Amino acid sequence: MARFVRNAIVLLAGFVMLTAMDSKNDKEQIADCYHEMYRAMIVKDTVALGALLDDGFVLVHMTGMRQPKAEYLRHIARGTLNYYSCEDTQLDITVKNDHALLVGKSRVNAAVFGGGKHLWRLQLDIDFCKKNGRWLMSEARASTY
Repeated sequence: MARFVRNAIVLLAGFVMLTAMDSKNDKEQIADCYHEMYRAMIVKDTVALGALLDDGFVLVHMTGMRQPKAEYLRHIARGTLNYYSCEDTQLDITVKNDHALLVGKSRVNAAVFGGGKHLWRLQLDIDFCKKNGRWLMSEARASTY
């Protein structure tokens, strides 16, 4: 029952977020997706995070490792990828029709793949596609800046 209630709350929150996004321009909607991505990563809300990612989503880590959507979400849920905070964000967003590129620079406190907690100057170059009126992340490439 508790899981049902949690999922219902997540779905309702997603609906409220999408409804609010309808009144925003494309760049504002994409920026909201970026911030919601980090919020979901920090609290390990893989349902909300998964809703931001296209089915074919791939994360390309700094090492070059390519991680498809399902694997990425599993690693967050299992604690292989742990995110604690995200701050000092700078965004550059370019929109062309139903595709967009977001370059986000943030200071991210994280512990990944068994390493210790570390403050990363993380840059994510994220490709977005617009499907059924919603912006979804299709690929993200991580690097430092």
